[in-house]
Amino acid sequence: MKTERDSNPLLLMSGVQKRFGGVVALGGVDLEVRRGEVHALLGENGAGKSTLMKVLSGAHAPDAGECSLDGAPYAPSGPQDALERGVAMIYQELNLAPELTVAQNVLLGREPRGALGWIQADEVQARVASALEALGAEELQPDTLVRDLGPGQRQLVEIARALVEDAQLIVLDEPTSSLSQGDTRRLFEVVKRLTGEGVAVIYISHFLEEVQEIGDRFTVLRDGETVGAGVVRETSLEELVALMAGRSLDEFFPKVPHEPGEVILELEALAGEPLPREASLSLRRGEVLGIAGLVGAGRTELLRALFALEPVRSGEVKLNGAVSPARSPRERLDEGVGLLSEDRKGEGLALDLDLATNATLSHMTPFSRGGWIQPSERRAAVERWIERLGIRCTGPEQRAGDLSGGNQQKAALARLLHHDVDVLLLDEPTRGVDVGAKVEVYRVIGELAAAGKAVLVVSSYLPELFGICDRIAVMHRGVLGPARPVDERTEEEVMSEATRGFKEEVA
Repeated sequence: MKTERDSNPLLLMSGVQKRFGGVVALGGVDLEVRRGEVHALLGENGAGKSTLMKVLSGAHAPDAGECSLDGAPYAPSGPQDALERGVAMIYQELNLAPELTVAQNVLLGREPRGALGWIQADEVQARVASALEALGAEELQPDTLVRDLGPGQRQLVEIARALVEDAQLIVLDEPTSSLSQGDTRRLFEVVKRLTGEGVAVIYISHFLEEVQEIGDRFTVLRDGETVGAGVVRETSLEELVALMAGRSLDEFFPKVPHEPGEVILELEALAGEPLPREASLSLRRGEVLGIAGLVGAGRTELLRALFALEPVRSGEVKLNGAVSPARSPRERLDEGVGLLSEDRKGEGLALDLDLATNATLSHMTPFSRGGWIQPSERRAAVERWIERLGIRCTGPEQRAGDLSGGNQQKAALARLLHHDVDVLLLDEPTRGVDVGAKVEVYRVIGELAAAGKAVLVVSSYLPELFGICDRIAVMHRGVLGPARPVDERTEEEVMSEATRGFKEEVA
């Protein structure tokens, strides 16, 4: 039951400023969060959301501005101080110890101890069980190792850690980016439980449809300043996007005319180890073909097997009508097939190297003269990709790890474009990417198809697949169903195939 204090701010941040050298990260941000509400914090990558949350969590001290929590001045000395005052941060990349149990993770560093310093096991079990019960997660056993839990369950463990500290305010940063649809629905139920008890939630997400479903009020940041705030249900999707991007976006999925041509890639009963179990498809030049399915269905494994990153157990891959048993990613690249990994930080980029190296490392031939690289030619080429893809950076020499998530994704895409591959395998190409960057990526995909490239896209975001693809196939438990034109499908049908499998009569 929400209290009468709902209308009064639990958190009030006014005129918050933060500079890093000559860079203004926050130029005067205002944020008001009330008890028992889900407050969506929106903005493109680089808008200032992360810096503001680091100020809130005590990781950064603001240069100017005022903050209050529950009516009292709030200036935490560090993250532990913030947590003790009831502010809990749950980041996109969870901070858990996989080799410890659920109970050990929930109370790590805060274990109840007796007079002699011994951990009181009974109280540990009771406190953890109480937190899990409050989340409606009684099926989680305190003695289970975290490594044995799925992504959604691990997230519940993080939230339980916040509850044992009696958190008044919980920040969820991109909480559904790696969750299945079922885990997302479970998370929403948990959030509703929390807000029903008066806990405030700051919800950060690039998925605006989720914000519309779960959010109560919102604040939008752009270029380090507050540019809008309001009630979610009274604000359209288009208005939110316009506030975030600073411009009107007539359509989320730009329509670039393209016409599918001859078949360039064929899979015949391809099976990997252990996934996929069976996958057959044909992909044409000038076509964007999407693969939908639940997390764990085998979609990523299919792309990795196709790119020779994972072993192929049986079946065939044909390129331009000829069987192609590539033994390594290098061979696939030489054949004109490129992969954009879903793990851009772990596999897609060398974060400690500069943008120029990341964009060109797999294909240096255009800049090589007598075995020597011509820096000026390479720089000119990278600058063209920076301009075409709208990569926000200080220049080709900027370290890839210092780019925002969306710009890192564009840098990884620039490598495939520079290599001039004919077949692009894109695994979750817009995960963790802001709205404006998504639109730019969609436009590039359309332009690639218009140029005769073949694009195979794996995505967990159905509106994305329906917005950019010509055909969609669904993977269920390692088996790939038939690809059918988008205009012959519905999202409900795709979800039914993803969760229940395919009708026997579908050929």
